[in-house]
Amino acid sequence: MNQNLHIHMDHDEIADNMISSNQWGRFFGVSQQILDDVWQRLTAPDGNSVTYVSMEIGADRDVYHPIKKMLQKLKITGSANKTLDHYCNLFLHGPEKIPNYSGGLGILAGDSLKSFADLKIPVVAISLLYRKGYFSQLVDSRIGQIVTVTDWSPERMPSLYLLKNPEHPDIPFEIEVPFFDENDNLIPASAQLWIKMEVSCNLDFFVPEILLDYSIPSSPNFIRAAGQHLYDSSSEKSKILQRRLLGAGILPAMQALGITSKTIHLNEQHGVVVVLQLISKWLWKKLGDTYENKASKEDIIKAAEAISKQIVYTIHTPVKAGHDRFDSQIFGQVGHTFCQKILDVLARDKDHPQTYNFTDLALRVNRTTNSVSRLHKIVTQKQFPQYAKKITAITNGVHHLTWISDAKAEVYDSFPELKNWRQNPGIFANAGLLLKNKKFRAYFKEACRHDAERLTSYINTMLIEHCKQMHETWIDPPNYLSYLNEQKRNLDPNVFTIGFARRFSTYKRADLIFEDLDTLASIIIDNNFPVNFVFSGKAHPSDAPGQSLIKLILDIQEDLYTKTNGLGKVVFIPGYDMSIAKMMVSGVHAWLNNPKRPLEASGTSGMKAAMNGVPNISTMDGWWLEGYHNGKTGWKFGYESAVDQNSFNEESSSLLYAEDSASFYKIFFKILEMFYVDELWSTYLDKCIMNLKLNAPIFNSHRLASEYCKRYGLKLAARETAQIETLQKAYNSDS
Repeated sequence: MNQNLHIHMDHDEIADNMISSNQWGRFFGVSQQILDDVWQRLTAPDGNSVTYVSMEIGADRDVYHPIKKMLQKLKITGSANKTLDHYCNLFLHGPEKIPNYSGGLGILAGDSLKSFADLKIPVVAISLLYRKGYFSQLVDSRIGQIVTVTDWSPERMPSLYLLKNPEHPDIPFEIEVPFFDENDNLIPASAQLWIKMEVSCNLDFFVPEILLDYSIPSSPNFIRAAGQHLYDSSSEKSKILQRRLLGAGILPAMQALGITSKTIHLNEQHGVVVVLQLISKWLWKKLGDTYENKASKEDIIKAAEAISKQIVYTIHTPVKAGHDRFDSQIFGQVGHTFCQKILDVLARDKDHPQTYNFTDLALRVNRTTNSVSRLHKIVTQKQFPQYAKKITAITNGVHHLTWISDAKAEVYDSFPELKNWRQNPGIFANAGLLLKNKKFRAYFKEACRHDAERLTSYINTMLIEHCKQMHETWIDPPNYLSYLNEQKRNLDPNVFTIGFARRFSTYKRADLIFEDLDTLASIIIDNNFPVNFVFSGKAHPSDAPGQSLIKLILDIQEDLYTKTNGLGKVVFIPGYDMSIAKMMVSGVHAWLNNPKRPLEASGTSGMKAAMNGVPNISTMDGWWLEGYHNGKTGWKFGYESAVDQNSFNEESSSLLYAEDSASFYKIFFKILEMFYVDELWSTYLDKCIMNLKLNAPIFNSHRLASEYCKRYGLKLAARETAQIETLQKAYNSDS
């Protein structure tokens, strides 16, 4: 949308220009011209677009909502026109959480799509719509994590539209997706299609996310059930079905909508079943209708080599649980015999021949594979040496417009050195010019204080609410502080606050810094340095060890408080989501990350903190190896082991708790001293500003998208090409 037009248009005209429609339905947020232009690019005969496939996509509207922001900016609150009034009310006051993500992988996908939209890169995404989403979390001090069903209604969600049948506009559009039983009998299944519009910051482009919804009467009950919950691991068959729901639905969805993308980008291997369909399609063209009987092993290998030119693959983790391996006999219960024949040739696990290794299949059948950090590249090459030559690095990034707090954004807007930072995050490299600028330092300090107050206010209110809930429900407050009086309970925003929020998995070692509670307490109490430790995150319902880590955090709260005479406070925030994450990464004074090296492929929460000028305290794993800059942006600790097969061990006895916690305690006093001693505080502020200079220009999803553009081989307009080339100059992940 051309914002200059607003000068000559009244409110109804502006809002009316935000309504558009095509054969699939009516949409709000972009003009008719934008809708037509984007759809034309995605359906063009030349295939100059990308289909991005991800099991989960996270993009809640309470952290980034450009349409709502535009309505508020123009003070459009409603309209006499009923249609416009409906959309205005929906986008200004409707629900904002879309629970189709579990954590980092999904949020990265959402951030990537936002940047694709901002940079006008022709991409369409495909994922699943989970009627019960990812689980909701309650936390009880005695029990720990309590899993509850997420209640949400996609029909009421702004920016989410159920596509209509072009021939019968009053009914939803459905596609057929083939499933089979063990005797190769066809099991008819259908999915209705939703579209979620990821609109650019200026409302002048969008990326459509096509969400496959199998929860309809025309699908059998077992398929409907498999698509209810994200990462349903109630059985191996449920996991297999869920992967097939995604992978088998890609080509039918593309064909039904006329999407012509020559490139399919697999964000992890969850959708790799699409490769089986592409191979079958290629063989049918070469061998005819009887290809299933005619195709030899050599034919399948040849077909795989041919269709690999269509696939771009991103691998996200070295952890075993992140690599799908499925029993071949169980897979045969829902997959066609010929699909198994392909898998027998391309995906038999060398260590467990009775299983199919989907990661191995994805690594084998693609034209380019990338890891998600430089260190992860080395790790992946070690884990999969047969593919080492094709494995490169594209380090992750985050969407700066989503994760930078309003208070920090206002400061960045106020200084000409950072002009145009919203469009080009590479501009943050100029923050070095502001390092000695007293006005900038004062403004930035005030923004930090504002964000810290917002976080602690949220926590203090939460602690009171939990205490009230104790009298209304059977749930005991998850925080010891809830039982204390106001003076002892409340967190002070001026107290050094460390944040830790992510999925609770054993290798991430959430409890590492509490390994020796007496040593930690003595650092705090001997120097009279109060500290707030703020934790949040979920453990997968099937991950008992991860859930036990949450319980450990709850159990040490009273002990640390007592040992430090109230100077050390530990808080756990239940219900971790994007809104809580944004409040934490901007409101703490340091961000903690302590996975066992080298099991954290990248990590992105620390990048979000860096965007807000928050230093990291981290082991030298994932992205931090690239973001540490010899201590200019934060602190490192922990054993910097060589990358070999022994370092991939995830057993509890090999997680180096004693070694790495001792390393943390050695640097912790210096960190606190830098924050609390007046003569040293300016050094702490230097680290904050150096994060803007050194990390913000690199670890953003605009740069990530620009690096993917090299892999995609898209032909873009001159203006978009120039912007992407500028972003590419900021960093070369594979250097």
